[in-house]
Amino acid sequence: MDSTIDDIIVGQSAPVKELKRLIEVVAPSPTSVLVLGETGTGKELVARAVHAASGRSGRLVSVNCAAIPSELLESEIFGHEKGAFTGADKPREGRVELARGGTLFLDEIGDMPLPLQTKLLRVLEDRKVQRVGGNDEIAVDFRLVCATHQNIQSRVDEGAFRADLFYRINVFPVQVPSLAERHVDIPLIAAAIMNSLAKAQNSTAPTLDDSAMAELSRYTWPGNVRELRNVLERAMVMFPSQPITATQVRDNLLRMKAPDRAEEMDALWEASQGLGGVDIMTESSEPPLPHPAHYADWFSYFESIDLRRHLRDIEVVLIEAALTKSDGMVSQAAEALKLRRTTLIEKMKKLMIERPGQSDSHGNAAE
Repeated sequence: MDSTIDDIIVGQSAPVKELKRLIEVVAPSPTSVLVLGETGTGKELVARAVHAASGRSGRLVSVNCAAIPSELLESEIFGHEKGAFTGADKPREGRVELARGGTLFLDEIGDMPLPLQTKLLRVLEDRKVQRVGGNDEIAVDFRLVCATHQNIQSRVDEGAFRADLFYRINVFPVQVPSLAERHVDIPLIAAAIMNSLAKAQNSTAPTLDDSAMAELSRYTWPGNVRELRNVLERAMVMFPSQPITATQVRDNLLRMKAPDRAEEMDALWEASQGLGGVDIMTESSEPPLPHPAHYADWFSYFESIDLRRHLRDIEVVLIEAALTKSDGMVSQAAEALKLRRTTLIEKMKKLMIERPGQSDSHGNAAE
């Protein structure tokens, strides 16, 4: 494995190893790459890794098609001549020209307006670019990497994206796994982010203990690596050079509540409990809450699964937990589970679930 790729993309989980192998295979070729994945998964890092491992002598030039107004995007990508529009007091090279001999990375290409899609397709076919307001065609040599979190095929079906451009850029699709799919990489990613933040801020990073790491792994990270970075940057602000436990992760970092002195002392007491050599089982010692993606490797370890029984058991546990949290109030439990109250009552009857303190499951379950 190219060490350059390892330096850019942190992680050793099975999905990340497969991602790195794909990058290593495609990097030396001039093939167009389409990077797919949820927002915040690090698609720009894949583009950087592809370029770094390509051996191309030019630069990696990036354009975020969603961040630049459509009226300025054409000039940004293709350049303009003097007098092409108001304010164009001198000619300017576009990003396509700046990427000569290197890689052009078009992030969020699904947001590119249709007229620009047509012009980009022509550039890809002819390898020549015409600046805005210009008549001459300029030869260009670049490798194209695009990224999007959207379903481009759906955009094509809707008429919002050109089918011929989609086929042109979708030569080598690369799917970036979500953070939930690679949750075992969280300690490595967190350490790399903390080191980077500490260096940038010229400060000492907080120390995340095992319980804090377990709590980070328990969370499902809808915002992926970008959200994890935000949480860790928050930790730098709220707990400079201090130890962080699961309590701070839950109460102050994920929920964004400022700590007070009493809470900090309680956290220090909690962190010191294991120093006497006594192994105390705490809530954070439990395995992380599974994300649906965690089941992807099930059959690598087990021969079979009784799916209906497993799903029923999960449903029972969550309903009982919601009822306990709401002190047996069915309406509040239904709200916590995002179910209708009548639906929850039917499930409780079907699964023979009693409210806390209720001995007769056919009593007042429908309070």
